Formats: sequence, C-alpha cells, structure tokens
Amino acid sequence: MATFLMFGKYSAQAIKEASPERTKGAEALIKKLGGEMKAAYALLGETDLLVVVDLPGIEAAVKASVALGKMSGISFTTCPAIPLEEFDKIIAAGK
Repeated sequence: MATFLMFGKYSAQAIKEASPERTKGAEALIKKLGGEMKAAYALLGETDLLVVVDLPGIEAAVKASVALGKMSGISFTTCPAIPLEEFDKIIAAGK
C-alpha cells in the first residue's frame, strides 16, 4: 500500500452538498478501490480539504481522485507521500 495526500477545493455547489453521508460515500469509494481513508481534515486557506488515504498504487490513486471529483464536485490534487526513511534510502541509492 502507498500513502497519498488528496488536497481538495470545494466548488460553491460542493460546499452546499457537504454531509456526513457524502463523507461515508467517499470512504466507501476508497475502500472499493482497495484502499483506506486514514484521515480527513477541513482546512482554512487556499485548500479546503485534506484527505490521507492508503491505496494499492498510482492507478488506484488516479481512479480515486477522478471518481471522488465526479461524486462530490470537489476538485482534487493527489500526491504520493513517501515516508522520510524510504525517501532517504532512495536518495542514498542515487549517490
């Protein structure tokens, strides 16, 4: 499993439709793709939402990002999150 950070930006319609049911639907969608929603936060600033998910890989992350956008009206930017210990090993191997 790989960890991904999903940064969301609400449209005016998406904020009107915010609900616990939609959040449960998002969790179910992630689970259907073989993943798990680890955490979700509402933010103040340029980004409205941060969702931390574990997914099988980049293909599942792309599917999740697109499907959640269609389902919710929230525009997502999805980025892989690499643990620093793993990042350090990758960097050390390239030297």
